Amino acid sequence: MGTLTLIGTRLATEGEEFVYQGEADACEGCPYRDQCLNLDVGRRYEVTSLRENANTLDCAVHDTGVTAVEVEPVGMKANVPSANAYSGSMSALGGECPHTSCPSHEYCVPLGGDQDKEYRIASVEGEPPHEYCKLDRDLTLVELESPD
Repeated sequence: MGTLTLIGTRLATEGEEFVYQGEADACEGCPYRDQCLNLDVGRRYEVTSLRENANTLDCAVHDTGVTAVEVEPVGMKANVPSANAYSGSMSALGGECPHTSCPSHEYCVPLGGDQDKEYRIASVEGEPPHEYCKLDRDLTLVELESPD
């Protein structure tokens, strides 16, 4: 069973992934704080189910309100150094990259990823989407396990 939380109605779709950003200034004084602010900042989550008959509650952050959903932490696809790209091994991400137009940028700097952390590799996906790395890195695309 996942974690019950409140999220914006626009995100409240089964299978939707998001990175929890934490408390906003507008959350101060909200009566639903305990139900909304119960996730880990910077962690990637997937909506696994919507609460049936849940009310839409007013929210100062989400213009269409919030609703109750169940979420679970999920892994992510990322580029890692090829020397470390083995299923079950630990690896850091490929590293920061200024080339935002590169087709691999979202995998070198994945949302919810921490460049200073090591992750366990769940599976090796293969070659990254770029033809060559402009930083001359030898990278492999992998699926990283959820931190939990």
